[in-house]
Amino acid sequence: MGRPGDCRRGVAAGSGRRGGPHHPRPRPRRNSTAGRSVAPIVGTLLLVHAHPDDEAISTGGVMMKAKSHGHRVVLITATRGEAGEIYNMDEAKARPHLGEIRTEELRAAGEILGVDRQEFLGYRDSGMVDTPDNKDPRSFHQADLGEAAGKLAVFMREERPDIVVTYAEDGVYGHPDHIKAHFVANAALDILEREGLPAKKLYYTAIPRSGMEEFMKQMPEEARRMQNPSMRFEGTPDELVTTRVDVHDYVERKRQAFAAHVSQNDPNSWFTTMASQIYELAFGTEYFQLVRGKAGSDLPEPDLFAGIH
Repeated sequence: MGRPGDCRRGVAAGSGRRGGPHHPRPRPRRNSTAGRSVAPIVGTLLLVHAHPDDEAISTGGVMMKAKSHGHRVVLITATRGEAGEIYNMDEAKARPHLGEIRTEELRAAGEILGVDRQEFLGYRDSGMVDTPDNKDPRSFHQADLGEAAGKLAVFMREERPDIVVTYAEDGVYGHPDHIKAHFVANAALDILEREGLPAKKLYYTAIPRSGMEEFMKQMPEEARRMQNPSMRFEGTPDELVTTRVDVHDYVERKRQAFAAHVSQNDPNSWFTTMASQIYELAFGTEYFQLVRGKAGSDLPEPDLFAGIH
């Protein structure tokens, strides 16, 4: 995922899936010493992201919070990240195996974030608009919507998520894969609704426009000059933000999860070198827009699972 101050031009991904065979949700377990049942996992959070690393920066906090509260966390990633800029390793050696490298980085990040199941939709990254990757027929951007939604619907049927999270129609900053994820997630949810298996809530990730404007003001001039002109960080109108989740308790691990994506971390970028206190202010709250389902509390909701029992 692109970040303010990050000049990379997007990543590309291979095909296939990861996560192994599906295992049913755990049933209540008998405690052999106490002779009583342990409560089952309550509620499943399913996130639909475009590339390895997207999960950490925009939803890492809610993933860890959900896990700590006993919820199941399922991550579906559209691509593996086989192209784009490479940091912290020899590019000539890494490039032919970048999909494998970034798959392992995602696995490491997932362990920090508490992911119970991670799968790929099996498409290549589309890169940014008007790049060769964007025109590749194997890319997520070029994928047939019905086919991609059908793949995602398979995982949704297996998991029966209570909460689904993806991107708004603008894809956060206009990335074709984020935009495609928006449409694919909605189409897959439509399929499940027709089958009588609706999720309770659908959220889009959000960055309040007022907060984005302030963040951009604080960005060093050099970082602004390096900003990829094809990335449009406009933010979400404040009035559309329905949910504000305090994740300060998870910020340090969230940063560790992002750091696990070694090949995508520019060691000299402002984002990477940001002081801990500034990072906590910038990323200690995660914001969302509720677009399907009913709010579980007065707005702004304090948690994605608000009202879910």
